[in-house]
Parts: sequence; structure tokens; C-alpha cells
Amino acid sequence: MTWVKICGMTNLEDALTAVEAGADAVGFVFYEKSPRNITVEAAREIVEKLPESVEKIGVFVNGDSVEPWKIVLEAGLTGWQTYATAPGGTLGSQNTGVDLNLLPKLTRFLPSLPMNLFGESEEQIRSLASSFATWAKPPEGFDLLGRLMNTIVLDSGGLRKPGGTGKAFDWDKAVPVAEGMRRGGVKLVVAGGLNPQNVGEAMKILQPWGVDVVSGVEAKPGKKDPEKVRAFVRVVREMDRKTS
Repeated sequence: MTWVKICGMTNLEDALTAVEAGADAVGFVFYEKSPRNITVEAAREIVEKLPESVEKIGVFVNGDSVEPWKIVLEAGLTGWQTYATAPGGTLGSQNTGVDLNLLPKLTRFLPSLPMNLFGESEEQIRSLASSFATWAKPPEGFDLLGRLMNTIVLDSGGLRKPGGTGKAFDWDKAVPVAEGMRRGGVKLVVAGGLNPQNVGEAMKILQPWGVDVVSGVEAKPGKKDPEKVRAFVRVVREMDRKTS
């Protein structure tokens, strides 16, 4: 089944709604400029009341003042998602000095790639697709690197606004990238502008391993609409049944 992440959690009620709807993961945004920003303490209180089977993903932006690895540990999270931002931000650039061996073995790493950066350049998209298609497995013993790079989020953000745009990128243009990821064994998670009305189309076009939604299931920034959450998961599962 398609992996479903409901992101931007700020309260226990919304997190439980996502779990009850059948989401596989919930996300917590640790980015000071986001209206969905949450403290480590508040996230930990929510995480402690969620089932172990549900993944708890922290969302971070490179260049922000927080230390992702410490937050993952302190909040009891099971995953880490990162966005690049300007100026000079690159995926995975944080250096916290935390011993990575302390991280749970089941931690999921989700580097996010903003498709909008490629604009109308078909050459860049083909090059990106080719790179993913020849993705090499890490050498034996580099398990952490393998977990870091086997799942990638395609989003609609850019370096100035890394995520949470509420707008979808051009799914048709990203088809070569999605195909390249599948050939290279990379799990694709689609994000950006998804909602109950369009997630089925996104799945049909890109055939992703997972989908990630924030504003498309909100009543307002930071507060979920329970009916939209349930409708989103329901559409995803209906698409799963149609393609199984």
C-alpha cells in the first residue's frame, strides 16, 4: 500500500485523527518561520500518546537554528525530513556532532527535492532522472547512508520557501524522474499541493511509493480538518485497491 504521511501536526487531536484515518506517518515541523512550527516538548507529548506502529517524522530546514538529530532523540521521533534553503543550503548539511549510532535503527530519512527549481529545463530533468536510474547501493557497512538516500520527497517548494506552498508541481514533467527513481530502487514520496481531490491523479501519473500532505487537509494553518484527513486517506486506499 502507498505510504501516507499527514504532516504539520500541532496538537494531539489532529494526530489521533490522522492515525484513526489510517495514516502511516505523522509529521512535526521544526522550522521557526512555519505557522505549523512546534516545540520539542509539545511534539514529545503528542508522540508519547501515539501507537508505536505510526511513524513520527520531524521536518527540518537546513540553515535553521535547530539541531535535527537531537530533536529526533529528545522528541522520540522515528524519522527525519530535510529541506534545503537559501542562501547556501544543501540537503543534509547540518552538522550537530551527535553520534549517529544513537539513532533508532528504524529511523527513516527523507531528503526533499524541490521540483520547481528545475523550471522548464527538460535537460536538467533528464539528467536528474538518469542520475536516479543509476543510483548505486552504498558499500557494505554503510547502512546509515543507505537509509539516508533510499527515500526522496519531490515537493513544489524552492530555496526561498522550501515547503508548505500549498501548490502542486508539474506531475507530468516529473514522470521521467519518477521512472528513474523506480529503476534505481529509490522510493518516491510526492508532496506539495496534494488534497483529497487531486491525490488520486498524482498517484496515477507518478506511481509514488508514498504521498505527503499538509495544507490540503487543513481547516487553517496548523489545524486539521478531520473530514479532509479521512477523505485524503480514503482516496489513497481506493487508488491502491484499483492498482493492486
